[in-house]
Amino acid sequence: MAPNLRRKRQWTKLCFSLVAAVLCCYAGVFTLRRSGYIARAGLDEPIQSASLRFSRNTGGTGRYLVREAGQVWPKPQHQVSTVEVFVLNRDTFNFNYAPGSQRCEILDLAFERYTEIIFSIDEATTSRKCDADSTCLTVLEVSVKEPCKGASLHLESKEKYGLVVTREGVKLKADSVWGALRGLETFSQLIYRGEHGLYTLNRTDITDFPRFPHRGVLLDTSRHFVPVKYILQNLDAMAFNKFNVFHWHIVDDPSFPYESVAFPELSKKGAFHPDTHVYTQKDVRTILEYARLRGIRVVPEFDTPGHTLSWGHAKPDLLKTCYTMSGKYRGALNPVHEATYQFMGKLLQEVKDVFPDQLVHLGGDEVNFACWKNDAEITQFMEKQGYDYYAKLQTYYIQRIIKIVESLGKESAVWEDVAAKGQEGSVPKDTVIQVWRPRNWAQKMAQVTRHGLRTILSGCWYLDLISYGEDWPSYYRCDPHAFNGTKAQKDLVLGGEACLWGEFVDWTNLLPRLWPRASAIAERLWSSEDTTDMEDAAVRLGEHRCRMVRRGIPAQPLHPSACPFLPV
Repeated sequence: MAPNLRRKRQWTKLCFSLVAAVLCCYAGVFTLRRSGYIARAGLDEPIQSASLRFSRNTGGTGRYLVREAGQVWPKPQHQVSTVEVFVLNRDTFNFNYAPGSQRCEILDLAFERYTEIIFSIDEATTSRKCDADSTCLTVLEVSVKEPCKGASLHLESKEKYGLVVTREGVKLKADSVWGALRGLETFSQLIYRGEHGLYTLNRTDITDFPRFPHRGVLLDTSRHFVPVKYILQNLDAMAFNKFNVFHWHIVDDPSFPYESVAFPELSKKGAFHPDTHVYTQKDVRTILEYARLRGIRVVPEFDTPGHTLSWGHAKPDLLKTCYTMSGKYRGALNPVHEATYQFMGKLLQEVKDVFPDQLVHLGGDEVNFACWKNDAEITQFMEKQGYDYYAKLQTYYIQRIIKIVESLGKESAVWEDVAAKGQEGSVPKDTVIQVWRPRNWAQKMAQVTRHGLRTILSGCWYLDLISYGEDWPSYYRCDPHAFNGTKAQKDLVLGGEACLWGEFVDWTNLLPRLWPRASAIAERLWSSEDTTDMEDAAVRLGEHRCRMVRRGIPAQPLHPSACPFLPV
């Protein structure tokens, strides 16, 4: 081959190699940009990202470190912040009541709790005194209008607050103690470690309130028993995210862990273990009070007539028997025996006495009609009533149970199965319908509200369903108002719930499975409807996840990154 031709081919090959290398680098940077990461190897400077920073101060090879910036989650309705910076010191900072403010134990305990939350991090380095160049804030002054002694949260409770951080101090104003609690949580999130590791926050003016009054998390404690310790820890996480309803799906087919006063044999024979895997009355009181002090309602669920196999260990006569070619087994509660309603009346009376919330969840979902279909007694009853399909018999049962709840002065929540198409008018107008099926949930929301029924959404928020990678954006994009309906219909939407069912969840993975995925739902239920910027949300959620980890909540990672601290 001629030397000139050989050199020409070598130059061509080299050019192609250089072009390929450039394209590979571009592709790599493009991929990292899409994920929010941009590397600058060898440079000791921040990367151009609001959520991450890159540093080699300690000789590292380049890691993506989540930046502390005091960004609030869920995002407040209205917030204005400036670059003016103030500093806090534990020895000089205090929570006080404003002149004329209501005072109560809820706030006294909250002051102690948030003192520890704010100042318990890296005490050795961040307890330094303010220097001459710093403005050191010394007081947060709280003003509450409504009496708060012995108060309990309810659906109509006010959670609005105003928070102002200026050179003169911090002022938090709220009509109710619940608004004050939300404001204290926001204040704690505004604080970040600034220069020299000092507790730092910026001048800020916030007016905030929730978009929806019902913002819940459902835990299933039947399929796997969850010790009280982890329920309390989850209540802390809920408060950090401004959730206000703990929907306690306390019993189901696998076990009956609730230790009933009226029927103690239910847990003795129906729990996984009658001594260790039960919630005693003392346990329940502990959970109720822990939740109340954090502004969280506890809504108990005793799901019937289906999901009751564990009841049959102690009360076999409550359940209908199914006969098949392979033998017989127990099915749903017997809806035609008066003894069933007498039993339920006594149990619901106890539920009313134990759980103070106005709402009782009665379940009513996924009833297996097989046992009812081959039972002569039920067939005869249906013929007498003129029922031509078994959903009507289910409605008959639920109507009677709702009447029992009404007689006790409570209101009922049920799963959407009870308001099946054509049956929406079979429940009272004050019944709350929980929409749970993921397919066509928007149509179901429209259908239920069209009949004047209040509703809460869970259909797009089943957190027991997992997928590889970042799945929080799908939860973040789901909106309870995203259905075709009038303003009057949408006013009937109380909010929604993140649901964590327990088939594959127990105390070992409950908190990582929930958080920070549930945080995406928290912002959708709290923040304004136009809070939809995914890039901004990703930045704030990354910081909030690290914040929860710092506070002892083992929230799982969102993506490859590092929190700016190590566990102790």
